[in-house]
Amino acid sequence: MKDLPVTIHFNTLDELEKVSSELFKLGKDTPVWLFEGHMGAGKTTLIKALCKYLGVGSNVHSPTFSLVNEYVAEGNPVYHFDFYRIKDETEALDMGIEEYFDSGAYCFVEWPGKIESLWPAAYLYLNLRADENGMRILEVAKA
Repeated sequence: MKDLPVTIHFNTLDELEKVSSELFKLGKDTPVWLFEGHMGAGKTTLIKALCKYLGVGSNVHSPTFSLVNEYVAEGNPVYHFDFYRIKDETEALDMGIEEYFDSGAYCFVEWPGKIESLWPAAYLYLNLRADENGMRILEVAKA
Protein backbone atom coordinates (compact mmCIF):
# COMPACT_ATOMS: atom_id res chain seq x y z
CA MET A 1 0.00 0.00 0.00
CA LYS A 2 1.21 3.48 -0.84
CA ASP A 3 1.81 6.04 1.84
CA LEU A 4 -0.52 9.01 1.88
CA PRO A 5 -0.80 11.56 0.44
CA VAL A 6 -1.02 10.08 -3.04
CA THR A 7 -2.12 11.37 -6.45
CA ILE A 8 -4.12 9.17 -8.82
CA HIS A 9 -4.60 10.06 -12.50
CA PHE A 10 -7.40 8.64 -14.63
CA ASN A 11 -8.95 9.56 -17.94
CA THR A 12 -11.97 7.36 -18.60
CA LEU A 13 -14.96 5.92 -16.77
CA ASP A 14 -13.56 2.46 -17.48
CA GLU A 15 -10.73 3.21 -15.04
CA LEU A 16 -13.05 3.90 -12.10
CA GLU A 17 -13.20 0.29 -10.91
CA LYS A 18 -9.40 0.25 -10.59
CA VAL A 19 -9.44 3.69 -8.94
CA SER A 20 -12.10 2.47 -6.48
CA SER A 21 -10.01 -0.57 -5.59
CA GLU A 22 -6.96 1.63 -4.97
CA LEU A 23 -8.97 4.04 -2.83
CA PHE A 24 -10.32 1.27 -0.62
CA LYS A 25 -6.77 -0.01 -0.11
CA LEU A 26 -5.89 3.47 1.13
CA GLY A 27 -9.01 4.27 3.14
CA LYS A 28 -10.89 1.09 4.03
CA ASP A 29 -10.48 1.72 7.77
CA THR A 30 -11.60 5.34 7.52
CA PRO A 31 -15.40 5.65 7.24
CA VAL A 32 -15.67 9.39 6.52
CA TRP A 33 -14.51 10.43 3.04
CA LEU A 34 -14.58 14.12 2.09
CA PHE A 35 -14.79 14.96 -1.63
CA GLU A 36 -13.71 18.41 -2.81
CA GLY A 37 -13.67 19.64 -6.38
CA HIS A 38 -15.31 22.12 -8.69
CA MET A 39 -18.81 21.56 -10.06
CA GLY A 40 -18.54 18.94 -12.80
CA ALA A 41 -15.17 17.58 -11.64
CA GLY A 42 -16.68 14.10 -11.24
CA LYS A 43 -17.27 13.76 -7.50
CA THR A 44 -20.68 12.10 -7.87
CA THR A 45 -19.41 9.83 -10.65
CA LEU A 46 -16.54 8.70 -8.44
CA ILE A 47 -18.90 8.09 -5.51
CA LYS A 48 -21.13 6.01 -7.81
CA ALA A 49 -18.10 3.87 -8.68
CA LEU A 50 -17.16 3.51 -5.00
CA CYS A 51 -20.70 2.44 -4.11
CA LYS A 52 -20.70 -0.08 -6.96
CA TYR A 53 -17.38 -1.44 -5.69
CA LEU A 54 -18.94 -1.87 -2.22
CA GLY A 55 -21.88 -3.75 -3.73
CA VAL A 56 -24.59 -1.10 -3.56
CA GLY A 57 -27.40 -2.37 -5.77
CA SER A 58 -29.59 0.72 -5.89
CA ASN A 59 -29.33 3.73 -8.17
CA VAL A 60 -26.69 6.09 -6.76
CA HIS A 61 -27.29 9.78 -7.42
CA SER A 62 -26.35 13.06 -5.83
CA PRO A 63 -28.54 14.05 -2.87
CA THR A 64 -28.41 17.72 -3.83
CA PHE A 65 -31.88 18.53 -2.52
CA SER A 66 -32.32 15.85 0.15
CA LEU A 67 -28.79 16.40 1.58
CA VAL A 68 -28.30 12.67 2.23
CA ASN A 69 -29.05 9.42 0.43
CA GLU A 70 -28.77 6.08 2.20
CA TYR A 71 -27.72 3.00 0.28
CA VAL A 72 -27.13 -0.58 1.43
CA ALA A 73 -24.02 -2.60 0.62
CA GLU A 74 -23.98 -6.19 1.85
CA GLY A 75 -26.41 -5.29 4.64
CA ASN A 76 -24.44 -2.24 5.77
CA PRO A 77 -25.52 1.37 5.31
CA VAL A 78 -23.57 3.75 3.10
CA TYR A 79 -24.38 7.46 3.36
CA HIS A 80 -23.88 9.96 0.54
CA PHE A 81 -24.09 13.65 1.45
CA ASP A 82 -24.15 16.75 -0.76
CA PHE A 83 -23.85 20.02 1.13
CA TYR A 84 -23.68 22.29 -1.91
CA ARG A 85 -27.01 23.96 -1.12
CA ILE A 86 -26.82 24.37 2.66
CA LYS A 87 -26.63 27.88 4.02
CA ASP A 88 -24.69 27.10 7.21
CA GLU A 89 -23.50 24.27 9.43
CA THR A 90 -26.67 24.42 11.54
CA GLU A 91 -28.52 22.58 8.76
CA ALA A 92 -26.00 19.73 8.95
CA LEU A 93 -26.23 19.63 12.74
CA ASP A 94 -30.04 19.59 12.57
CA MET A 95 -29.96 16.53 10.31
CA GLY A 96 -27.65 14.72 12.75
CA ILE A 97 -24.39 14.80 10.79
CA GLU A 98 -22.35 13.98 13.89
CA GLU A 99 -24.37 10.80 14.46
CA TYR A 100 -23.78 9.75 10.85
CA PHE A 101 -20.04 10.39 11.22
CA ASP A 102 -19.95 8.44 14.49
CA SER A 103 -21.92 5.48 13.07
CA GLY A 104 -18.89 3.70 11.61
CA ALA A 105 -20.67 3.45 8.24
CA TYR A 106 -19.08 4.85 5.11
CA CYS A 107 -20.01 8.53 4.75
CA PHE A 108 -19.16 10.03 1.36
CA VAL A 109 -19.44 13.82 1.60
CA GLU A 110 -19.56 16.21 -1.35
CA TRP A 111 -18.86 19.91 -0.66
CA PRO A 112 -17.43 19.26 2.83
CA GLY A 113 -16.00 22.78 2.98
CA LYS A 114 -19.49 23.95 3.89
CA ILE A 115 -19.25 22.03 7.20
CA GLU A 116 -15.51 22.20 7.86
CA SER A 117 -15.77 22.77 11.62
CA LEU A 118 -17.86 19.57 11.89
CA TRP A 119 -15.33 17.25 10.26
CA PRO A 120 -14.42 14.29 12.46
CA ALA A 121 -10.85 13.84 13.71
CA ALA A 122 -10.19 11.03 11.22
CA TYR A 123 -11.17 11.22 7.55
CA LEU A 124 -9.99 10.55 4.02
CA TYR A 125 -9.71 13.77 2.01
CA LEU A 126 -10.11 13.54 -1.76
CA ASN A 127 -9.64 16.53 -4.06
CA LEU A 128 -10.70 15.89 -7.64
CA ARG A 129 -9.97 18.15 -10.59
CA ALA A 130 -9.67 17.94 -14.34
CA ASP A 131 -6.75 19.25 -16.36
CA GLU A 132 -7.04 21.01 -19.73
CA ASN A 133 -7.15 17.62 -21.53
CA GLY A 134 -9.91 16.15 -19.36
CA MET A 135 -7.53 13.96 -17.34
CA ARG A 136 -8.83 13.60 -13.79
CA ILE A 137 -6.35 14.25 -11.03
CA LEU A 138 -7.33 12.89 -7.62
CA GLU A 139 -5.26 13.94 -4.63
CA VAL A 140 -5.84 11.76 -1.57
CA ALA A 141 -4.75 12.46 2.00
CA LYS A 142 -5.69 11.12 5.41
CA ALA A 143 -6.24 12.96 8.67
